[in-house]
Amino acid sequence: MNETDIRRYAVLMEELGLTGLEITEDNKVVRLERTPSAAVAMPSFSAPQPAAPAPAADDSNCTIVTCPIVGVYYAAPAENADPFVAVGDKVKKGQTLCIVEAMKLMNEITAEESGTITEVCVTNGQVVEYGTPLFKIRR
Repeated sequence: MNETDIRRYAVLMEELGLTGLEITEDNKVVRLERTPSAAVAMPSFSAPQPAAPAPAADDSNCTIVTCPIVGVYYAAPAENADPFVAVGDKVKKGQTLCIVEAMKLMNEITAEESGTITEVCVTNGQVVEYGTPLFKIRR
């Protein structure tokens, strides 16, 4: 492993908000650690949580859109732009709901079915993980 590889891993750690990374290559182990910045929201990489409680009666017709990747949630296409969707908006299957930035790539999250947004579960700029609920859509 050379200095370029180590620098690349350090940049990746910062992008993902990691505080530690261990790489094993050719029987050599390199461990990178950094102190988290107080201004940066850090993702939680804990063990999977138990299943959520059964939905309430009024949620029976709701679909929960979950995040397919780890990244940063953005509600709008640009900093000063209107959000893609808001509570009460009617959406169609395939419509863009938000963007999740992962490793400097902007990934559009789209509606899997048509309905009405009943809840936005995250805030703009929040770090999200795989499976994080993003929206509730009533069919």
